[in-house]
Amino acid sequence: MSDSRIYLDHAATAPLRPEARDAWMDAASAVGNASSIHGAGQHARRVLEEARERLAAVVGADPIEVVFTSGGTEAVNLAVKGLWWARRPDADAVVLPDGEHHATLDAVEWLEAQGALLRHAGLDRMARIRVDDFAAALPGAALATALVANNEAGTVNDAAALSASAAEAKVPLHLDAVAAFGHVPVSFRDWRGDSRGRAGLAALSVSAHKIGGPTGVGALVVSRGAELTALLHGGGQERRLRAGTQDVPGAAAFAVAAELAEAERATEAERLAVLRERLVRGILSSIPGAQLLGDPIDRVPGNAHVLFPGASGETLLFLLDMAGIEVSTGSACQAGVPEPSHVVLAMGRTDAEARQVLRFTLGRTTADADVDAVLAVLPDVVERAKAASGPRSGGGS
Repeated sequence: MSDSRIYLDHAATAPLRPEARDAWMDAASAVGNASSIHGAGQHARRVLEEARERLAAVVGADPIEVVFTSGGTEAVNLAVKGLWWARRPDADAVVLPDGEHHATLDAVEWLEAQGALLRHAGLDRMARIRVDDFAAALPGAALATALVANNEAGTVNDAAALSASAAEAKVPLHLDAVAAFGHVPVSFRDWRGDSRGRAGLAALSVSAHKIGGPTGVGALVVSRGAELTALLHGGGQERRLRAGTQDVPGAAAFAVAAELAEAERATEAERLAVLRERLVRGILSSIPGAQLLGDPIDRVPGNAHVLFPGASGETLLFLLDMAGIEVSTGSACQAGVPEPSHVVLAMGRTDAEARQVLRFTLGRTTADADVDAVLAVLPDVVERAKAASGPRSGGGS
């Protein structure tokens, strides 16, 4: 990516922080397997455990509860499948809100093929999980899962209420905090509250590359009392929940990125919210019919999820990319697949509208000039996209 290009897809992946890169290089320059008992191995173990302690402090957990993984997707799969395999014999249902990330949707779809029954919980027009629907679906379930913040619409859910509902129903809950961590307050300990054993918040997933750490590193925070079955076997590392040689450099870099993200979170949230509001106001005032989707207040600070009636999101993305501006039509994991956004559909929008959205996500490298550049080209881009889309892409409500 050249310096002249404007990157507004921080929710897909954030630019690597220099401090995280340096931490990775320092750890990678030393030889040693953290499972070895000689000097080099024990040095690697110390680096790994220090990273675990630092990440645990940021996420509000005990160090032993942090299980390092290869990323958010593995963390989600370990939580969802691991809780399912360790379920009570009389429990056969998974509570799944509409609009979840595809890491969760696809994992639960796989479980469905293994005999799991799905209980859906709806979203409201703001892409918020309906807590009452969620709570009503819980009794007798094997597990439940939910996003802390919707990765497309940016809406922040009431994680404490979802956790309390699961604890009351005595159902283990996984919270996907990948899109929220580093951007809004996240505390495993606070959300778990007084619940103990298998009930309530059991696991929480986070990822390094969303906050300026390296790709290929994540973590699943697993309560001491939770019962999970491992996905991987062959070494017994990470509390026997994640076998394999630990990525010590990745863990070290993740911890540094997490500390930096948390230290600047409040000030960055304020700065990004101002930039986002200026972007949204400019779009809504210059492009007739454009609509901000998601909750206008309770949302990830840098997220602007916008509907452009009559214009294909794929065409908009292509034209903006040609203009040197990089955005998304939604989840990067589904980029390139011409299908309607399942999140927008879950918000009660039409199939046509679900194909006419763009997600602008601002981050720590975003400046006023980037917003100015988007607003300067976007009206013409939208008109060109409408002309290219033709009448088949018309609005609808």
